[in-house]
Amino acid sequence: MKNSRIDRSKATQDGSLRAPNLLASFFLLASCFALLFLFLTVQSSQAARIKDISYINGVRSNQLIGYGLVIGLKGTGDKTNTIFTNQSLSNMLEKMGVRVDPAVAKVKNIAAVVVTADLPPFSKMGNKIDVVVSSIGDATSIEGGVLVLTPLRGVDGEIYGMAQGPIVVGGFLASGVGASVTKNHPTVGRIANGVTVERELNYDHYNKLDTIMISLRTPDFTSTRRVVERINTMFEGAARAKDGGTISVTTPEELKSNPVKFLSMIENLDIKPDGQAKIVVDEKNGTVVIGENVRISTVAISHGNLSVQIKEDTKVSQPMPFSMGQTVVTPDTKIKVEEQKSKFIVMEGGVTIRELVNALNAIGVSPRDMIVILQTIKAAGALYAELEVI
Repeated sequence: MKNSRIDRSKATQDGSLRAPNLLASFFLLASCFALLFLFLTVQSSQAARIKDISYINGVRSNQLIGYGLVIGLKGTGDKTNTIFTNQSLSNMLEKMGVRVDPAVAKVKNIAAVVVTADLPPFSKMGNKIDVVVSSIGDATSIEGGVLVLTPLRGVDGEIYGMAQGPIVVGGFLASGVGASVTKNHPTVGRIANGVTVERELNYDHYNKLDTIMISLRTPDFTSTRRVVERINTMFEGAARAKDGGTISVTTPEELKSNPVKFLSMIENLDIKPDGQAKIVVDEKNGTVVIGENVRISTVAISHGNLSVQIKEDTKVSQPMPFSMGQTVVTPDTKIKVEEQKSKFIVMEGGVTIRELVNALNAIGVSPRDMIVILQTIKAAGALYAELEVI
């Protein structure tokens, strides 16, 4: 009995010692899984799908255009000087059995418009798409108007859709006798699902193609090579680069009867696209966009602002009453010149974009100052990137 008690106590002590070890192993394993998940997340965040950086040749939208009338405006339509609006109204009413002389028709609640839309690929008869309505006369607003049935034609002159419906304008116009207030563009509106597709484009030839062409939206030799290598890892020998932006892909025999599945498998493959080192500058609003691959050589930067303030004033000397004197006007000019003190900052060669931005922020430059600094570094030959000013 005594020995059995001793054994139980040892077993209890051993169990208490194993429990912390098992718990530590569990936390270690969980930490490893968390680090692996974080690594995979970072890796996938740097990649992009092939469908996001390229398109299949021939699979694109087509532009449609038409001319129509907007009715129901509250006195904000075209004026009598817009002759084609009255002529269009007269032609429309004549088709309905009403004869109106366009020379005497004077209305202010209609406006002539151009209607535009994009016909998506693989659109079928009866599908609905959005349409944009833009005034071409001297109407002040098409808010609250309704577009009359308007045929939309393609570049071949065929009718591919019919547009009609109430217009939604992202702005307004309010005016009185001596003043007016305008927000955004009240002469341009949109009709959601305002076009009904009436004619389809033929895409049956894609079911018979042995070779499919893929074009990159931004041609680049490195990105093209990576796309080819990524496709060939799944379909060996199927992809071949024709140039820096076009890839020829041969459909495997087992997937020729199902091209949709083949294209879906290709467009969802992930690659890391490459790009040219580039800086885009918009001087109109002071916007600067710097690419990831931008590098600079060793350069010292000092930037300071010179402020000159000139204030013009006049001093008037009035004579005493009944002194028969004259009023003397003396100009008074005050000039103040201030120069902001700045220090030189040395940026070593091969710095990354993060280091470049941190260095420029360290000397307190504004976006417009940064534009000048980047242009100066480029002129000095120390910026290894294309500087595009728009």
